[in-house]
Amino acid sequence: VRGFSLPLQRPADCGGDRYFDISRLACAPCGAHQRPSTGGSSCVCQPGYRMVSSNGGSSVVCEKCPENMTGVTQDGWNCITCPKGLTSEGTCKCPSNEILVERSIDGILLDEALCLHCNGSEQSFSASDASGNRCVRCEQTFINASKSCDCSSPNILTGGLCFSAGENLPPKGVATIRFAQLGITLTSAWFLKNLQSSASACWLYSNLTACQALGNMCVMNMNSLSYSSTDACGLFQYIYVNTARLGVAHSVAFWRHNLPWLYYGDRPGLASQVLEANNFPTSFSFKGTDKDVKLQFIAASFDAAGNFLKWQSLEGGILQLCPDTQAKLNAAYAFGTTYQQSCKISVSKILLDFANPIFYDLFLEYNGDNGQQYFWDVPVLNLNLQYSEMFVNQGSNMNNWLLTRRFFLVDALSGKENDLEKLPRVLRIASKITISIRLASHNQRGTIYPPLLTIAYTDVLVENPETQSVMVSFSVSYEMNQSEAQVQTEITLGVLGGLAVLWSLLKTAGWKRRTGSSIIDLQTVLKFLLFYAGDLANVFFIITVGTGIYWLVFFKGQQFVSVLLPLPSQEEDFVTYIACAFSLKALQFLQLLVSQLTIDIFFIDWERPKSRVVKGVEGEGVIKSAAAPVSIWRTYFVANEWNEIQTVRKINPLFQVFAVLFFLEVVGFSNLALMDSSSSLARSSESYIAPWSRILRFGVSAAVWLVIAGLQIIFFSVCYERFIEDKISQFVDLCCVSNISVFLLSHSCFGYYIHGRSVHGHADTNMEEMNRNLKREAENLCSQRGLLPNTDGQTFQMSISRKMRLHYDRIHETLTRRRGPARLLDSSANTFEQSTRAYNTMNKFLSSFINHAHKEMDYIVKDKLLFERILGMEFMEPIEKSLFYSDEGQSFSDVLYYGNETTLLIFDILFFSVVDLASQSFVLAAILTYLQQEIFRFIRSTLGQKNLASKTLVDERFLI
Repeated sequence: VRGFSLPLQRPADCGGDRYFDISRLACAPCGAHQRPSTGGSSCVCQPGYRMVSSNGGSSVVCEKCPENMTGVTQDGWNCITCPKGLTSEGTCKCPSNEILVERSIDGILLDEALCLHCNGSEQSFSASDASGNRCVRCEQTFINASKSCDCSSPNILTGGLCFSAGENLPPKGVATIRFAQLGITLTSAWFLKNLQSSASACWLYSNLTACQALGNMCVMNMNSLSYSSTDACGLFQYIYVNTARLGVAHSVAFWRHNLPWLYYGDRPGLASQVLEANNFPTSFSFKGTDKDVKLQFIAASFDAAGNFLKWQSLEGGILQLCPDTQAKLNAAYAFGTTYQQSCKISVSKILLDFANPIFYDLFLEYNGDNGQQYFWDVPVLNLNLQYSEMFVNQGSNMNNWLLTRRFFLVDALSGKENDLEKLPRVLRIASKITISIRLASHNQRGTIYPPLLTIAYTDVLVENPETQSVMVSFSVSYEMNQSEAQVQTEITLGVLGGLAVLWSLLKTAGWKRRTGSSIIDLQTVLKFLLFYAGDLANVFFIITVGTGIYWLVFFKGQQFVSVLLPLPSQEEDFVTYIACAFSLKALQFLQLLVSQLTIDIFFIDWERPKSRVVKGVEGEGVIKSAAAPVSIWRTYFVANEWNEIQTVRKINPLFQVFAVLFFLEVVGFSNLALMDSSSSLARSSESYIAPWSRILRFGVSAAVWLVIAGLQIIFFSVCYERFIEDKISQFVDLCCVSNISVFLLSHSCFGYYIHGRSVHGHADTNMEEMNRNLKREAENLCSQRGLLPNTDGQTFQMSISRKMRLHYDRIHETLTRRRGPARLLDSSANTFEQSTRAYNTMNKFLSSFINHAHKEMDYIVKDKLLFERILGMEFMEPIEKSLFYSDEGQSFSDVLYYGNETTLLIFDILFFSVVDLASQSFVLAAILTYLQQEIFRFIRSTLGQKNLASKTLVDERFLI
């Protein structure tokens, strides 16, 4: 089996002596005395030759006609004498108003053709038809003007009609049409032939077809209404104004009797009255027996000549130029379903499918209370309308609109400058059609305003139809007045934003108290801005989540239609709020990360030597006794546990991401974000899928995130941490068992203290003694673990005095000096020994501080006031004595991920939502969200480990 390569030939390639053989798809020569036919797919005899036989193609036999019969009959089979000359095809011709007769009435061929004159006298008023084969009654206007079939001077012949010079004719029409997008004005052959005659027949005789044709030409000229011009719309307006005596149709003031209804009037502000003065007399619902209602749009269709064609339902894709399945095309008119369709169509296909324009008057059908069928007019907003500066069919101000009625989809007629042209010079296409359904204001029963059809045309300069294409779209949108919702949102934002300012000021005041500073400097202002960024992010988050869930619940759950989703253009503010929330929350998250990575921490080892050991002093030959060294392994162990819990969260991030993705994509909660009325989680692949609503998409995803996170927090706090593992509480227990306390400073003068001093005195012991000590503690045979006697309180918040902080810094400076420049090091001592002495000094100082050994730097233990707990600040300033506040809530987790779960969760939700809104993909958003969680967890863990090693002098090699 092999392929075949064949030469490509078209009928136009065959020339004047060959025809196109349709069986071989190639050119073939014609026989003797033959030429190709008009269509090019067969051969015919040359002029002066008649056919003897013909079987198609080149199977034609021709015979030359006798000298006395030079002509050929119209069918080409016989020779005949032509007394009045020959056509270029070799057939007989006759003068105008005469018909050619080649056979007698019984079919016998005449020797000589006859040219019979049609009798145009009053008895018959006949003239030859367009083909010149028979006599027919001449057009009535000829008879009216001249009482004959001649339109001689001074009568006026135009468009095949004859008008008397004495009649009051309309002004001389301008047969030009302007294509504003291309900057082209051309003389239309169609207008040149039919404009004046249609206007005159409509004006003089109220001819219905002529009036419709004139209206169509006005529509083709983009309703270029002007009282000073005499183009198609100017002539239409001239007739409209001067035929008020004829009355109106159906009591519609803009619908003149005998004329098509093209305009709603040119009075400013009229559009808003047409669109909002009256409600459509039918209610719609999403639930119950009346659900799944379809909008019954019907259209009266006309051809370019003004002939009425038929009533047409829009179902089946009449207005949708893009091909699709019947079910998906009809889904455009299901009430409540936002419909969008767009595609690119070649110009050649448009010219093939829409060779002749069709004009539509659109209505919406409904049933009255008495069962009678009625229709309601649907106004048209033509974005290409050419009118005075008073009306601009752009923007949202209805008072500047000029509404029209009639429209078309494709105009390949007016752009022809010559009737003989096969292709128009310019093609005009309805490239964007939108049907807008607007909910009536203050409505609770599913009432809508009259629909509005908005249409935009594209002018195409036809050069190569096969390679040219046009993007077209069709959509059905549902909207309501969002001004009230916008005002409520702005009020909420203003109120919550003001509260956020006050809350940020309180946080700043608390921060100033905790840093021990009372001066308002640049650092204070920056800190306030950081606090305000986080609080304002929460405000935006609350507003956006509330908005998303509101639209989700009320739009999907309503029975009678009372709310409609915002349009994509109306969602811009919402998207901006999300972007602001994410940006501000990211700033807060980074500030939180930096603060956690710079905390001061020290592990106080309470263990004391149990005995003394004997060792020799090098170089002196002297044997001395010294205290037995205390094991450092307990400190390393506690440091490792602290390092591990730095990134522990109240939820499992990996499970959170997978669970959210499972419910959105597998269960089908994402389908709730579609802009349709259905609340179903499953959708058929064969049915039309409405576009996504960004508000619903955010509302659904945020709700799923919050619900799953809430369930996780409840599960971990109620079940997992109580019965399986609570790492935070276990760390406190580990400190007590290890005889190590944790001293944390998150601010200059504020921090946290975990009292881990063992009630047994020693923790560096063997397994047997350890088990014995734990048993005694379980049986209450020893004192309690608390800092204060007979209490269990082990965790505290600290407000330390300035004096205490200065003393801490002096010791801490020697801890960090080993990492400083070489010139600052003590050349007489080993760097490691310096650090060891500093560590022992800090351990001794902090343990003595806890034991109240420094009366000038003492502390007292008290409970926080209720308002202090609520506001997260301390009212008392530690001037002489430091303050230890009892803490049963383990608030030291504020310097860990664990205590900032709200910030982390909101940041994750906003990150997920921003990625999803940008990509419209829940899968991609889930992947990137998990990646960012892991990246920041790695950064927090790695840098937190380095800070831990730096501040506690624990060798980083032992932090595993």
